[in-house]
Amino acid sequence: MASAIWTNKRRLNIVITAGPTREYLDTVRFISNPSSGKMGYAIARAAANSGHRVTLVSGPVAIAPPPGVMVIQVETGAEMSRETKRAFKSADAAILCAAVCDYRPAKAFKRKQPKSTNGLSLLLVPTEDIAASLGKIKEDRITIGFALEDHDGPAHALAKMQRKRFDAIVLNDLGNLGGDRASAVFMTADGEREVWPPVSKAQMGRRIIRRLESLIAGAAGSRTSQRRPRRAK
Repeated sequence: MASAIWTNKRRLNIVITAGPTREYLDTVRFISNPSSGKMGYAIARAAANSGHRVTLVSGPVAIAPPPGVMVIQVETGAEMSRETKRAFKSADAAILCAAVCDYRPAKAFKRKQPKSTNGLSLLLVPTEDIAASLGKIKEDRITIGFALEDHDGPAHALAKMQRKRFDAIVLNDLGNLGGDRASAVFMTADGEREVWPPVSKAQMGRRIIRRLESLIAGAAGSRTSQRRPRRAK
């Protein structure tokens, strides 16, 4: 099995992001999403159990840290970007599972705003695309992303993989949100596509780590084969 072979050769340094982020409107109100973080934490646990060094950059979730994993707690997208980039500098791979808010208020109020019968208008601006930023500096590191779509999933996932320079992407099913089981379609930049039926998120995490190990082993083999043999003196 690829994971057993690869783990015996080298302990990988893996960065994993998980959970939601929050973008504050004022001192107590924020924009967020329903990500539970369960998938990212399951992947982190699987990676640690396989003997790898894991840095888990986590948004606010109600999950105990997996044993043997370094967890960095963050709230906003900017905080997640900063900590993920910092960990990525010394990483072999990144698995970007977090549900980062796509938008944030252009200006956050410094105090809690009282409720008004006139309503409240907000200008939202895009947050940084962390995955795309890592894609620009990834070099020979392996990155796996996640996609969650409510229509045209495979087409959107493929476009996202190409745009962000992922080596693979996990197309999530909408029914995965918050649950303990998950189904997915796993797609690689080389054109592979695997349909994964529903299993526990713990099993899904192990499967993703095995595929990551396989991708890294394949990339290492490709680099070795491309090296020119030394000329005999």
